[in-house]
Amino acid sequence: MIYTVTFNPAIDYIVHTGEIELGRVNRTKNEEIYFGGKGINVSMVLSELGIKSKAFGFVAGFTGKAIEEGVSSAGIETDFVHLDKGFSRINVKIKSSRETELNAQGPEISKEKIDELFRKLDEIQSGDTIVLAGSIPSSLPSDIYEKILDYLKEKNVRAVVDATKDLLMNVLKYKPFLIKPNNFELGEMFGVELKSTDEIIEYARKLKEMGAVNVLVSMASDGAVLLDENNKTHICGVCEGKVKNSTGSGDSMVAGFLAGSEKGDYEYALKLGTASGGATAFSDGLAKKEEIFKLLSQLA
Repeated sequence: MIYTVTFNPAIDYIVHTGEIELGRVNRTKNEEIYFGGKGINVSMVLSELGIKSKAFGFVAGFTGKAIEEGVSSAGIETDFVHLDKGFSRINVKIKSSRETELNAQGPEISKEKIDELFRKLDEIQSGDTIVLAGSIPSSLPSDIYEKILDYLKEKNVRAVVDATKDLLMNVLKYKPFLIKPNNFELGEMFGVELKSTDEIIEYARKLKEMGAVNVLVSMASDGAVLLDENNKTHICGVCEGKVKNSTGSGDSMVAGFLAGSEKGDYEYALKLGTASGGATAFSDGLAKKEEIFKLLSQLA
């Protein structure tokens, strides 16, 4: 079983407008609502690929109820911790000539509720996978990723971590099965500017030496690089299509990689991850199965 953890789920309210005029009433052309957060995004795309997962995280208020119902209606099992105060955030994404985002903070999470999440983690068994993705709300301890992986260290659990800077560097000692920085995040970790694929491979290898089992580096229009657990390096180009959406493509890549790696074929996993990320980038929402496999055929 794959478990995803979303510390700060959100309702993404996307509005399409003409040119925004500040200080004036602006009218929308159309609106869309999606239920998200990085871990939830992974679960959603896994479901499209026929892989079951269970979504953990924190929800609060009427928006939290809507998120929980929305994720469940997509056929994903949920077991969220319900907070007593506040409400889960609504992120507003304005798409006009330029894309503008207003991301809310989310509710306060108490120590008692953190403890409740850890009790839920007890059901994770050896051979299962846990996905930890995204930033950490200010009310959570900054080392929550480490605490979770330390809590599970006696079990043979595959950890997937999609985070930046210290959040990622500090969990390498737990030998995560997969980490997925992009090329800019990889450079930031080591305080360098990476200008070539060879340099990206060099620094990705450093992350493997520090403990990561598989290192997947997304490089936007330059494709992706994978250094796998067998010390093989795989390079994959991008799919062709018109980019419509900048939200969730990295999460979709993680989901596609996990689905593709079920049989240990990492070249296929990289291609399925690339196709899944592209299918989201070329869609208004998250990737759908038909589009994923249509793009996958480009990478054959």
